[in-house]
Amino acid sequence: MMSWFAEESITTFQKFCINVIKCGPIPKHIAFIMDGNRRYATKTNVQKAEGHLKGFEKLAECLEWCRELGIREVTVYAFSIENFKRSKEEVETLMGLAREKFQKLLEEKDRLMKEGVCIRVIGNLSLLPEDLQELITKAMLLTKDNNRSILNVAFSYTSRDEIIHSIKTVIEGVTNDDISIDDIDEELLSSCLYMHKSPNPDILIRTSGEVRLSDFLLWQLSGTEIYFTDVLWPEFCIWHLLGCVFKYQRSVFSSKQLSHQKSNSERSPIVDAFLQKVENTRLTRSIIKA
Repeated sequence: MMSWFAEESITTFQKFCINVIKCGPIPKHIAFIMDGNRRYATKTNVQKAEGHLKGFEKLAECLEWCRELGIREVTVYAFSIENFKRSKEEVETLMGLAREKFQKLLEEKDRLMKEGVCIRVIGNLSLLPEDLQELITKAMLLTKDNNRSILNVAFSYTSRDEIIHSIKTVIEGVTNDDISIDDIDEELLSSCLYMHKSPNPDILIRTSGEVRLSDFLLWQLSGTEIYFTDVLWPEFCIWHLLGCVFKYQRSVFSSKQLSHQKSNSERSPIVDAFLQKVENTRLTRSIIKA
């Protein structure tokens, strides 16, 4: 079974180039729309399931490249809610692949803890089969205190669903008198998103030649450098990644600023208490699932 940790996939020359790139500003957070697995399967005359498996193998490689570069946080678009509209056979194949990979993740828990990797799965997990929800929850609870590197897996996710979830959370807070209408602002809505713990991505990379965002992180991308490449995801290589990081560095130097993140304004104790209640509720539900 393919590991989440790629081994020895970086050559000496590639390490040299990585060290050169690391002389400049390195993004803290990169997001990927991993597109092109099915087209890769058609191109190479293999089954769709094999195309998705090759896509996972590429993810393991890409995570290693990001670790070598010193990129602390990676977010990947693994499965959109819209993907449930695909054929029953393909959806079942993808759910089966997810079960296999999250089970493998739990089997590699010693390596996860040694590397300090925090796994966060973001999305409407209630739409997933219960056994898969349990595997995902176990992986998140196991690694929740790790902070050396973070992998966010957007699974059963769309940005519209994320925003609606945030709005419903705020409405519930007002209904329960935890907060007032006057407490509602952009920062509060941001704090109730699935991605509330993460800084906005510095870079978004989409493979396969499609030039659209496909309902991914729409709230978070206003200041993000976005790169579209024609290469299919299973054929994405370290040189594509280094090229995008180099372009990002040029953009940073030209704009003379190293971050587009907003500093948090001081929140009221009432809002802080509400957000802590929301977080405690999430944790309680996760423990029950596990």
